[in-house]
Amino acid sequence: MVAPQARRGNALHAGAWWLWALGLATAASRTTNPLLLGLIAGVAGYVVAARRTSAPWARSYGAFLKLGLFVIGLRLLFSVLLGSPIPGAHVLLTLPELPLPAWAAQGIRIGGRVTAEQLIFAFYDGAKLATLLVCIGAANALANPARLLKSLPAALYEAGVAVVVAMTFAPNMVADVARLRTARRLRGRPTGGVKAILQIGLPVLEGALERSVAVAASMDARGYGRTAQVPPAVRHTTNVLTLGGLLGMCAGTYGLLAAEGAAYGLPVLLIGLFLALAGLRLGGRRSIRTRYRPDRWGWRAWLVAGSGAAVAAVLIHAAAVDPDALLPGVVPLVSPTLPLWPAAAILIGLLPAFVAPVPPKETAL
Repeated sequence: MVAPQARRGNALHAGAWWLWALGLATAASRTTNPLLLGLIAGVAGYVVAARRTSAPWARSYGAFLKLGLFVIGLRLLFSVLLGSPIPGAHVLLTLPELPLPAWAAQGIRIGGRVTAEQLIFAFYDGAKLATLLVCIGAANALANPARLLKSLPAALYEAGVAVVVAMTFAPNMVADVARLRTARRLRGRPTGGVKAILQIGLPVLEGALERSVAVAASMDARGYGRTAQVPPAVRHTTNVLTLGGLLGMCAGTYGLLAAEGAAYGLPVLLIGLFLALAGLRLGGRRSIRTRYRPDRWGWRAWLVAGSGAAVAAVLIHAAAVDPDALLPGVVPLVSPTLPLWPAAAILIGLLPAFVAPVPPKETAL
């Protein structure tokens, strides 16, 4: 099966990319095995390399990757300086320890012994968070935020605008920094150091302010925030359904995560989801916004979103069946092993690289 060239009519739904990335992120949250986490990050990176365009938001993946590496380094640094509750017998070095009062020394110390066990535990913990950031960065690099906003339910339009503006801030800032650094390099000026960063920071902030003003003007011109009049009964019913649905979803999710609530977790979650969707449906009557050429959710979107959901489901099941393989111990210190069937399940996440439409050659990276 050969994926077609991407066009306006067959472009993949932006929500499918986010569901795929959230599925990978859910899988990453169930394990601290660095081999599985590295495989998840590799799958996300391959799909981004194969299907991202040259749009500004598509260039943010590298920034999220660097942020993930920074998180790992910061987690290791905190472990060295502040200690860890993990006991260890392999002492690597001993730092000068600052004595703390008894009320402040509950599990916290400054300096002291640094063991291999605590560093490996900190590395596993930081690698999990870094993989989550990589998955979110993949969604930012692949999903068009403007098209994602068009696909939101009418009742969530105002909140969706705020979320989209927040999500596009980081990619646009990264693009501005890259553009200014390139301009300074062409002029023969340095691009590194504190002085260069300060000189680049002011134009970046100025550009962000100009974009904010332009977005506010365009939103006002398009009638943002104007709503239709609805009867009070409909408005109150909408609030009750939405609030009750969200509470039911929270209770159902807690039941699925807790061992004692597994019996009622799924029914409560489904009921809460139904009530929340009904509330959003009623709340959409207040919106007078129309949609021009709405995006279609085709079979390719189902495959992309389903691949992420399949990876998440298999890793959740694997964490319950074989937790030792997904959560390797550090006391005693053992080498992590690669469980074969969870690793094979992660490779399902590569499906979007083969079924999603291919970006045009002139815009592909």
